Amino acid sequence: MSFARLASVTTPTAHLGLGLAAVGRPAYLTLGREADLPAERTPEAMRARTYELLDAAYAQGVRYLDVARSYGRAEEFLADWLREHPEADVVVGSKWGYTYVGEWRTDAEVHEVKDHSLAAFERQLAETRELLGDRLDLYQIHSVTPDSPALTDTALHQRLAELAAEGVTVGFSTSGPAQGDAIRAALAVTVDGEPLFRTVQSTYNLLETSAADALAEAHEAGLTVLVKEALANGRLAGGQEPRDLHLAAEAVDTTPDAVALAAVLRQPWAGVVLSGAATVGALHSNLLATAVDLDETQLALPGDLVEEPEVYWRRRAELPWE
Repeated sequence: MSFARLASVTTPTAHLGLGLAAVGRPAYLTLGREADLPAERTPEAMRARTYELLDAAYAQGVRYLDVARSYGRAEEFLADWLREHPEADVVVGSKWGYTYVGEWRTDAEVHEVKDHSLAAFERQLAETRELLGDRLDLYQIHSVTPDSPALTDTALHQRLAELAAEGVTVGFSTSGPAQGDAIRAALAVTVDGEPLFRTVQSTYNLLETSAADALAEAHEAGLTVLVKEALANGRLAGGQEPRDLHLAAEAVDTTPDAVALAAVLRQPWAGVVLSGAATVGALHSNLLATAVDLDETQLALPGDLVEEPEVYWRRRAELPWE
């Protein structure tokens, strides 16, 4: 299934995707992983957990799957699952620009290294192709910020355009307190007079809403918007959620994570919202978001949770790799 065909999927959960960042490597900056993951986070145990999540997500109608070169062995786990499920009509997106260097350790001093150069793209594309082959539908630059060289490297732009001509959708993801600036800069990138990027994947949640206007502009420009970290790396779920969000969930008889995800799904520009669940139970709870009916009054409570971007991203950076 090509990325463009994702728009034609009509399952109730078509607008929810599954991201494998939390299960492709032993450590990640999401709260609650100690309770969510196997005590022994061996590659075999994490592969098994990934398979469980993929099986459950597919059975529930999820059709977009998200990985990255820096997600440890996530591409490998997904590739193996796809080989065992050749009938799976899923859309696969991956990202390049970070290299995983954590050596499968939870206590690694550095877990990933950023490099947005043309050389990094060529190396990582070859690595992704070796694993995913023609199942790669979308390839995104990982975590673009306003100062990223990927925004000005015309040789890289030409190579990305060549990849797009081969049938792979080209996009970018963003991070940091200036996501809006990065999005607008990327929207201005053209090759031979045509916009280069067809998707944008950004952080947006009840705590961090600063990219909303830029994401709406991207949507208006024809890009598909994918939302990551909709649960703020665990800060909006699993008992970590603010009291106001908990009360809002009680008011509609559902879970806090479902309310948080439903609030994002309601945004008119949101094409796909990612679940980063590490357990099947959490995934099923996330998927309840499609059935949550929030009125404006109920949305007002969690709406008071918004943090200044600099505060949000500082707190995110302080989260432990667990």
